[in-house]
Amino acid sequence: MDDGEVAGIESAQDAANDELVLAFGRLQGAAGRLEYLLGGAIEEEFGISHLMYEVLLIVGRAGGAGMSMRAIAQERVLTTGGMTRLVDRMEAAGLVARTDDPTDRRGKLVRLTAHGRDVVVRASRLHVRNIRRHFLAPLPEEAREQFMECLRILSHAARDALPRLR
Repeated sequence: MDDGEVAGIESAQDAANDELVLAFGRLQGAAGRLEYLLGGAIEEEFGISHLMYEVLLIVGRAGGAGMSMRAIAQERVLTTGGMTRLVDRMEAAGLVARTDDPTDRRGKLVRLTAHGRDVVVRASRLHVRNIRRHFLAPLPEEAREQFMECLRILSHAARDALPRLR
């Protein structure tokens, strides 16, 4: 699509008031504010960032064997170097441990420690209460299920459009 195919955007004001631009901006604004509220509650209560909490969930979803650093980085759209630094901090906090990957002699798997499992369970209880309060309660009850399904579809479509990390 070239610039000529988007009718109606002829000025900065047109661009700022375009309904699609506004809708996406609202999505970003809502996500940022919710991140601040919900992530801040986790950080205040448990001393971990929301990103650390997300990594605990990702690794927990993988089960006891753990997950490769590359796979975790791909899930969070981080570089492997950024993920390594984050996992270093999580390991120092006793949340995760690295073990040798039996399928890759150079690789390491990340798994939850007992402390990490405890933190993710307790943090998730708080998180679910805050999700209900700040994310779902403002929506009409009859729209909540469809809204969550639309978010799932958008998330998967965006994930599938990204290039795979090497």
